[in-house]
Amino acid sequence: MLFLVAYAWQVIGELQGAVNAVAEAVIWVTWALFLIDYVANLALAPKARRWRWFYTHLFDLAIVVLPMLRPLRILRLVTLLSVIQRTAGNAIRGRIILYVSSASALLVFVAALAVLDSERGHGGGIQTFGDAVWWALATVTTVGYGDLSPVTAEGRLIAVGLMLGGIALLGVVTATLASWIVERVAEHDAETDAATVGHIRALESKIDELQSMMRAQD
Repeated sequence: MLFLVAYAWQVIGELQGAVNAVAEAVIWVTWALFLIDYVANLALAPKARRWRWFYTHLFDLAIVVLPMLRPLRILRLVTLLSVIQRTAGNAIRGRIILYVSSASALLVFVAALAVLDSERGHGGGIQTFGDAVWWALATVTTVGYGDLSPVTAEGRLIAVGLMLGGIALLGVVTATLASWIVERVAEHDAETDAATVGHIRALESKIDELQSMMRAQD
């Protein structure tokens, strides 16, 4: 979160001089913390499984290494999604909705920051934060109006990641809604079946009573 604040302050505020140096220092300190975290986890992995831990966490390595390139430093924020996911859990649908909502808002915000950082001053249409947010919303929802588009290689790479992330998040929303509908239908069917069974048992009881009365008359 500290990195997010410093990066947003730097990009939106177009900082210069000493103030920009402070924001840049905060960004690099947070990167160092990510690096320490990665190295510590690698060192704490059991020796017999250390190589397995390494190649199963290549994405974590990319988050640490690639952001040394300024246009890709936004990758550090991917770790926030992991934190949100651990907090949300995976058992309760409400928590899944919380995770998706938080991840969507974070994805749009950081993509807008990253594309503005890459595109500003390169002659494209995305030159203000408002334009960047509009572009991010149109892209993540797969609408793609085409009125704004990145012109740099870094901006297009961010667009690809945003499109893939948007499709994944929309898929989670669709699956959650579908599971809710199926559950409601199943509950309705269960109630209907229970009512039907109750009526049948009531009829059976009345038939038994009538048979008993007929035997008594005989």
